[in-house]
Amino acid sequence: MTTLETLLNDPDAAGAWSLLPDRSAITFKIANAWGLLRVRGRFTEFSGEGHLAGGGDVSGRVDIRAASLNTGIARRDKHLRSEDFFDVERFGQISVVVTGLQPTGGRSADLRATFTVKGVSAPLPVPATITELDDGSVRVSGRAEVDRARFNLGGNPLGMIGASATAAAELVFARSPR
Repeated sequence: MTTLETLLNDPDAAGAWSLLPDRSAITFKIANAWGLLRVRGRFTEFSGEGHLAGGGDVSGRVDIRAASLNTGIARRDKHLRSEDFFDVERFGQISVVVTGLQPTGGRSADLRATFTVKGVSAPLPVPATITELDDGSVRVSGRAEVDRARFNLGGNPLGMIGASATAAAELVFARSPR
């Protein structure tokens, strides 16, 4: 298995990489009912790309269709898509833009990223693990705590919903044809 530093500095790895949605997952979880329950969900429609330049410079973007959120309960999903939360009619897309990567040891790295939710953009560092897979693709696994108020994700009657949600992703990228 290739180390992260080796992968970042491999001239054959330089160039464009495409996100493979069918091999990837974007999920979230949040405390609900004053912390007694955990609501888990996922986004089912997203796309993205990455770019690795010489010297290990990394950039990329993942775009998520906000209306594709799914918690398994249709009524809750409808409420989450409403103006109270994601307001998908006005803000149909959530984006994550990666502007850099700092290796932290082994396969671990800190991604410098900017999240945009409901038209609000804010930096949000993402600790990640990056693994080269047997078929030459690369899996980027990361998790971040998202402060709901920072992105105007209100809708918290009686303080029932946790102040932050955990966003997680397992993203697989394949080298784009040259």
